[in-house]
Amino acid sequence: MRVASTLPAGLPNVAFRTPTGQRVLVVLNDGAAPKTFGIRQQGKQVAATLPAGAVGTYVW
Repeated sequence: MRVASTLPAGLPNVAFRTPTGQRVLVVLNDGAAPKTFGIRQQGKQVAATLPAGAVGTYVW
């Protein structure tokens, strides 16, 4: 089930919850340079960096 999506400049993304309760985030860096961003949930945060043109999939 899709739970969120945002379109910040250069980092469109969508988040899902799986039937087993895992969370999945898919992020696209559609820019020409690497981009660093934060993934936050329930008061916790982690930083991630995607190279230019890359797609990242994060599961927790």
